[in-house]
Amino acid sequence: MNRVSRRELMGTALGVAVLAGTSQGRAAESPSPKTGTRYIAAYDTESPACLQACRKIVEVHKRLAMPATFFIVGRTLEANAAEYKTLFADPLFEVASHTWSHKLLRDNAMCGRAVSAQEKREEIFKAKELIEQVFERPCVGLRSAVGFDNGLKGATDVLELVRAAGFQYVSTLLWGPDCSMPALIETPFHYGADGFADVWELPGHGWHENLLKNHNRWGAKRLTLWPSPMPEAIPSQFVKTPEDEARINRVFLDKAREEGKPHVSLIWHPWSLHSFDPEMKMLELTFAHARAVGLIPSTYTDLYRQIAG
Repeated sequence: MNRVSRRELMGTALGVAVLAGTSQGRAAESPSPKTGTRYIAAYDTESPACLQACRKIVEVHKRLAMPATFFIVGRTLEANAAEYKTLFADPLFEVASHTWSHKLLRDNAMCGRAVSAQEKREEIFKAKELIEQVFERPCVGLRSAVGFDNGLKGATDVLELVRAAGFQYVSTLLWGPDCSMPALIETPFHYGADGFADVWELPGHGWHENLLKNHNRWGAKRLTLWPSPMPEAIPSQFVKTPEDEARINRVFLDKAREEGKPHVSLIWHPWSLHSFDPEMKMLELTFAHARAVGLIPSTYTDLYRQIAG
Protein backbone atom coordinates (compact mmCIF):
# COMPACT_ATOMS: atom_id res chain seq x y z
CA MET A 1 0.00 0.00 0.00
CA ASN A 2 1.24 3.52 -0.82
CA ARG A 3 1.18 5.60 2.36
CA VAL A 4 -0.36 9.05 2.33
CA SER A 5 1.50 11.88 4.05
CA ARG A 6 -0.15 14.77 5.83
CA ARG A 7 0.94 17.11 3.00
CA GLU A 8 -0.53 14.76 0.40
CA LEU A 9 -3.73 14.44 2.42
CA MET A 10 -4.19 18.21 2.52
CA GLY A 11 -3.37 18.46 -1.17
CA THR A 12 -5.95 15.80 -1.97
CA ALA A 13 -8.52 17.63 0.12
CA LEU A 14 -7.93 20.89 -1.75
CA GLY A 15 -8.01 19.15 -5.10
CA VAL A 16 -11.30 17.40 -4.40
CA ALA A 17 -12.87 20.67 -3.25
CA VAL A 18 -11.88 22.42 -6.47
CA LEU A 19 -13.03 19.59 -8.72
CA ALA A 20 -16.35 19.24 -6.94
CA GLY A 21 -17.72 22.43 -8.47
CA THR A 22 -18.79 25.83 -7.20
CA SER A 23 -21.34 24.78 -4.58
CA GLN A 24 -19.10 22.19 -2.91
CA GLY A 25 -16.14 24.54 -3.25
CA ARG A 26 -18.02 27.05 -1.12
CA ALA A 27 -18.92 24.34 1.39
CA ALA A 28 -15.28 23.35 1.71
CA GLU A 29 -13.98 26.82 2.47
CA SER A 30 -12.42 27.00 5.92
CA PRO A 31 -15.44 27.09 8.27
CA SER A 32 -15.35 28.75 11.65
CA PRO A 33 -14.46 26.24 14.40
CA LYS A 34 -17.44 27.62 16.30
CA THR A 35 -19.99 27.08 13.54
CA GLY A 36 -18.66 24.37 11.22
CA THR A 37 -19.44 20.66 11.34
CA ARG A 38 -16.94 18.70 13.39
CA TYR A 39 -15.66 15.31 12.30
CA ILE A 40 -14.75 13.02 15.19
CA ALA A 41 -12.84 9.81 14.61
CA ALA A 42 -13.82 7.56 17.53
CA TYR A 43 -12.92 4.00 18.44
CA ASP A 44 -14.70 1.58 20.79
CA THR A 45 -11.61 -0.14 22.18
CA GLU A 46 -13.14 -3.14 23.84
CA SER A 47 -11.16 -6.38 23.45
CA PRO A 48 -7.63 -7.84 23.55
CA ALA A 49 -7.48 -7.78 19.75
CA CYS A 50 -7.74 -3.99 19.81
CA LEU A 51 -4.15 -3.47 20.95
CA GLN A 52 -2.52 -4.59 17.71
CA ALA A 53 -5.07 -2.57 15.77
CA CYS A 54 -4.53 0.57 17.85
CA ARG A 55 -0.80 0.50 17.09
CA LYS A 56 -1.63 0.94 13.41
CA ILE A 57 -4.52 3.35 13.98
CA VAL A 58 -2.37 5.64 16.11
CA GLU A 59 0.36 5.67 13.46
CA VAL A 60 -2.14 6.86 10.82
CA HIS A 61 -3.53 9.55 13.12
CA LYS A 62 -0.11 10.91 14.02
CA ARG A 63 1.09 10.92 10.43
CA LEU A 64 -1.99 12.81 9.27
CA ALA A 65 -2.33 15.01 12.38
CA MET A 66 -5.89 13.77 12.90
CA PRO A 67 -7.34 13.88 16.44
CA ALA A 68 -9.38 11.00 17.84
CA THR A 69 -11.35 9.83 20.85
CA PHE A 70 -10.63 6.33 22.14
CA PHE A 71 -13.43 4.91 24.28
CA ILE A 72 -11.65 2.13 26.14
CA VAL A 73 -13.05 -0.69 28.26
CA GLY A 74 -11.50 -0.74 31.74
CA ARG A 75 -10.49 -4.39 31.65
CA THR A 76 -8.92 -3.93 28.21
CA LEU A 77 -6.86 -1.05 29.55
CA GLU A 78 -5.95 -2.94 32.72
CA ALA A 79 -4.47 -5.83 30.71
CA ASN A 80 -2.02 -3.56 28.83
CA ALA A 81 -1.97 -0.29 30.73
CA ALA A 82 1.65 0.65 30.04
CA GLU A 83 1.41 0.25 26.26
CA TYR A 84 -1.95 2.00 25.97
CA LYS A 85 -0.55 4.87 28.04
CA THR A 86 2.28 5.24 25.53
CA LEU A 87 0.02 4.83 22.50
CA PHE A 88 -2.52 7.45 23.60
CA ALA A 89 -0.09 9.94 25.14
CA ASP A 90 -0.18 12.30 22.16
CA PRO A 91 -2.26 15.47 22.73
CA LEU A 92 -4.19 14.55 19.58
CA PHE A 93 -6.00 11.86 21.54
CA GLU A 94 -8.79 11.89 24.08
CA VAL A 95 -9.19 8.79 26.26
CA ALA A 96 -12.75 8.22 27.49
CA SER A 97 -14.57 5.34 29.14
CA HIS A 98 -16.34 2.46 27.40
CA THR A 99 -17.45 1.01 30.78
CA TRP A 100 -15.50 -1.43 32.91
CA SER A 101 -16.33 -4.71 31.19
CA HIS A 102 -18.71 -3.86 28.33
CA LYS A 103 -21.92 -4.75 30.16
CA LEU A 104 -25.27 -3.19 29.25
CA LEU A 105 -26.46 -0.19 31.28
CA ARG A 106 -30.02 -0.58 29.99
CA ASP A 107 -31.93 -3.03 27.82
CA ASN A 108 -31.21 -3.22 24.10
CA ALA A 109 -33.67 -5.13 21.92
CA MET A 110 -30.91 -6.47 19.68
CA CYS A 111 -28.20 -7.12 22.27
CA GLY A 112 -29.79 -8.15 25.57
CA ARG A 113 -30.78 -7.08 29.08
CA ALA A 114 -29.23 -4.57 31.45
CA VAL A 115 -27.13 -5.71 34.40
CA SER A 116 -27.97 -5.18 38.08
CA ALA A 117 -27.79 -1.83 39.87
CA GLN A 118 -24.51 -2.79 41.56
CA GLU A 119 -22.96 -3.88 38.27
CA LYS A 120 -24.03 -0.61 36.64
CA ARG A 121 -22.20 1.30 39.36
CA GLU A 122 -19.06 -0.76 38.79
CA GLU A 123 -19.25 -0.31 35.01
CA ILE A 124 -19.51 3.47 35.36
CA PHE A 125 -17.15 4.23 38.24
CA LYS A 126 -14.37 1.66 37.97
CA ALA A 127 -13.28 2.34 34.39
CA LYS A 128 -13.18 6.10 34.96
CA GLU A 129 -10.97 5.67 38.02
CA LEU A 130 -8.50 3.46 36.15
CA ILE A 131 -8.33 5.73 33.08
CA GLU A 132 -7.56 8.75 35.24
CA GLN A 133 -4.96 6.79 37.20
CA VAL A 134 -3.17 5.53 34.09
CA PHE A 135 -3.30 8.67 31.93
CA GLU A 136 -3.11 11.22 34.76
CA ARG A 137 -5.77 13.44 33.22
CA PRO A 138 -9.53 13.79 33.62
CA CYS A 139 -11.83 11.29 31.93
CA VAL A 140 -14.94 13.32 31.10
CA GLY A 141 -16.81 11.07 28.66
CA LEU A 142 -18.59 7.71 28.80
CA ARG A 143 -19.74 5.58 25.88
CA SER A 144 -22.05 2.76 26.87
CA ALA A 145 -21.59 -0.79 25.66
CA VAL A 146 -23.52 -1.34 22.37
CA GLY A 147 -25.59 1.85 22.79
CA PHE A 148 -29.34 2.39 22.58
CA ASP A 149 -31.97 3.80 20.25
CA ASN A 150 -33.13 6.32 22.87
CA GLY A 151 -29.84 7.09 24.57
CA LEU A 152 -30.36 7.36 28.32
CA LYS A 153 -33.78 9.04 28.12
CA GLY A 154 -35.81 7.85 31.09
CA ALA A 155 -32.87 5.93 32.59
CA THR A 156 -32.64 8.12 35.66
CA ASP A 157 -30.81 5.46 37.68
CA VAL A 158 -27.98 5.43 35.12
CA LEU A 159 -27.96 9.22 34.76
CA GLU A 160 -27.64 9.56 38.54
CA LEU A 161 -24.56 7.33 38.49
CA VAL A 162 -23.11 9.22 35.53
CA ARG A 163 -23.47 12.51 37.37
CA ALA A 164 -22.10 11.09 40.63
CA ALA A 165 -19.05 9.72 38.82
CA GLY A 166 -18.31 13.15 37.41
CA PHE A 167 -18.84 12.53 33.70
CA GLN A 168 -19.68 15.59 31.63
CA TYR A 169 -20.98 13.81 28.55
CA VAL A 170 -22.19 10.40 27.46
CA SER A 171 -22.34 8.86 24.01
CA THR A 172 -25.15 6.32 24.16
CA LEU A 173 -27.47 7.18 21.26
CA LEU A 174 -25.88 4.78 18.79
CA TRP A 175 -28.83 3.21 16.93
CA GLY A 176 -31.60 4.43 14.68
CA PRO A 177 -35.30 4.20 15.59
CA ASP A 178 -36.48 0.81 16.86
CA CYS A 179 -32.88 -0.43 17.15
CA SER A 180 -32.32 -0.05 13.42
CA MET A 181 -29.19 0.67 11.43
CA PRO A 182 -27.78 3.05 10.47
CA ALA A 183 -27.84 5.44 13.40
CA LEU A 184 -29.12 8.76 12.06
CA ILE A 185 -27.15 12.00 12.29
CA GLU A 186 -28.69 13.13 15.56
CA THR A 187 -27.49 16.33 17.22
CA PRO A 188 -26.25 16.70 20.81
CA PHE A 189 -28.73 17.33 23.60
CA HIS A 190 -28.81 17.35 27.39
CA TYR A 191 -30.95 15.28 29.74
CA GLY A 192 -32.73 18.23 31.34
CA ALA A 193 -36.12 16.56 30.78
CA ASP A 194 -34.98 13.81 33.17
CA GLY A 195 -33.53 16.31 35.66
CA PHE A 196 -29.92 16.13 34.43
CA ALA A 197 -29.33 19.27 32.38
CA ASP A 198 -25.63 19.03 33.25
CA VAL A 199 -25.26 15.67 31.43
CA TRP A 200 -24.92 15.95 27.66
CA GLU A 201 -25.59 13.28 25.06
CA LEU A 202 -23.15 13.32 22.13
CA PRO A 203 -24.49 10.71 19.67
CA GLY A 204 -22.56 8.45 17.34
CA HIS A 205 -23.69 8.02 13.74
CA GLY A 206 -23.87 5.55 10.90
CA TRP A 207 -23.27 1.84 11.11
CA HIS A 208 -21.56 -0.14 13.81
CA GLU A 209 -18.95 -0.97 11.17
CA ASN A 210 -18.52 -4.54 12.41
CA LEU A 211 -22.13 -5.21 11.34
CA LEU A 212 -21.39 -3.97 7.81
CA LYS A 213 -18.83 -6.79 7.54
CA ASN A 214 -20.77 -9.50 9.39
CA HIS A 215 -17.94 -9.70 11.94
CA ASN A 216 -20.50 -10.43 14.65
CA ARG A 217 -21.84 -13.37 12.62
CA TRP A 218 -25.41 -12.07 12.84
CA GLY A 219 -25.99 -12.81 9.17
CA ALA A 220 -28.87 -11.07 7.44
CA LYS A 221 -30.63 -10.12 10.65
CA ARG A 222 -33.25 -7.37 10.52
CA LEU A 223 -31.33 -4.13 10.98
CA THR A 224 -32.79 -1.53 8.63
CA LEU A 225 -36.09 0.32 8.65
CA TRP A 226 -38.53 0.11 5.76
CA PRO A 227 -38.74 2.54 4.16
CA SER A 228 -35.32 3.70 5.24
CA PRO A 229 -34.71 7.38 6.06
CA MET A 230 -31.21 6.96 4.54
CA PRO A 231 -31.47 4.38 1.74
CA GLU A 232 -28.27 5.70 0.16
CA ALA A 233 -26.37 4.45 3.24
CA ILE A 234 -27.60 0.85 3.01
CA PRO A 235 -25.42 -1.39 0.82
CA SER A 236 -26.91 -4.29 -1.12
CA GLN A 237 -24.51 -6.72 0.57
CA PHE A 238 -21.79 -6.82 3.22
CA VAL A 239 -18.90 -4.54 2.28
CA LYS A 240 -15.97 -6.31 0.66
CA THR A 241 -13.20 -3.70 0.40
CA PRO A 242 -11.93 -0.61 2.24
CA GLU A 243 -13.17 1.44 -0.71
CA ASP A 244 -16.68 0.02 -0.23
CA GLU A 245 -16.63 1.07 3.40
CA ALA A 246 -15.24 4.53 2.65
CA ARG A 247 -18.03 5.14 0.12
CA ILE A 248 -20.63 4.47 2.81
CA ASN A 249 -18.77 6.70 5.25
CA ARG A 250 -18.89 9.55 2.75
CA VAL A 251 -22.69 9.43 2.75
CA PHE A 252 -22.75 10.43 6.42
CA LEU A 253 -19.95 12.98 6.18
CA ASP A 254 -21.56 14.71 3.21
CA LYS A 255 -25.03 14.73 4.72
CA ALA A 256 -23.80 16.16 8.03
CA ARG A 257 -21.96 18.94 6.21
CA GLU A 258 -24.83 19.75 3.87
CA GLU A 259 -27.33 19.93 6.74
CA GLY A 260 -25.02 21.96 8.98
CA LYS A 261 -24.99 19.39 11.77
CA PRO A 262 -22.74 20.13 14.77
CA HIS A 263 -20.79 16.93 14.29
CA VAL A 264 -20.54 13.58 12.59
CA SER A 265 -18.82 10.57 14.16
CA LEU A 266 -18.88 6.98 12.91
CA ILE A 267 -18.94 3.97 15.23
CA TRP A 268 -15.67 2.09 14.76
CA HIS A 269 -14.06 -0.89 16.53
CA PRO A 270 -10.29 -1.38 16.27
CA TRP A 271 -10.44 -5.19 16.29
CA SER A 272 -12.93 -5.20 13.41
CA LEU A 273 -11.12 -2.52 11.41
CA HIS A 274 -7.85 -4.45 11.62
CA SER A 275 -9.42 -7.77 10.71
CA PHE A 276 -10.98 -6.25 7.59
CA ASP A 277 -8.32 -3.73 6.58
CA PRO A 278 -4.96 -4.27 8.34
CA GLU A 279 -3.32 -1.50 6.31
CA MET A 280 -5.99 0.97 7.51
CA LYS A 281 -6.61 2.23 3.97
CA MET A 282 -10.22 3.07 4.85
CA LEU A 283 -9.05 5.50 7.52
CA GLU A 284 -6.92 7.42 5.06
CA LEU A 285 -9.74 7.58 2.50
CA THR A 286 -12.25 8.76 5.09
CA PHE A 287 -9.94 11.35 6.63
CA ALA A 288 -9.08 12.76 3.19
CA HIS A 289 -12.77 13.15 2.38
CA ALA A 290 -13.53 14.75 5.75
CA ARG A 291 -10.94 17.43 5.09
CA ALA A 292 -11.96 17.79 1.44
CA VAL A 293 -15.51 18.82 2.37
CA GLY A 294 -14.39 21.17 5.13
CA LEU A 295 -15.18 19.19 8.26
CA ILE A 296 -13.28 20.21 11.40
CA PRO A 297 -11.22 17.36 12.90
CA SER A 298 -12.05 17.17 16.62
CA THR A 299 -12.48 15.00 19.68
CA TYR A 300 -15.67 14.44 21.64
CA THR A 301 -14.35 16.71 24.38
CA ASP A 302 -13.86 19.48 21.81
CA LEU A 303 -17.52 19.10 20.83
CA TYR A 304 -18.67 19.07 24.45
CA ARG A 305 -16.78 22.26 25.22
CA GLN A 306 -18.37 23.96 22.23
CA ILE A 307 -21.96 23.05 22.98
CA ALA A 308 -21.79 23.34 26.77
CA GLY A 309 -19.74 26.52 26.87
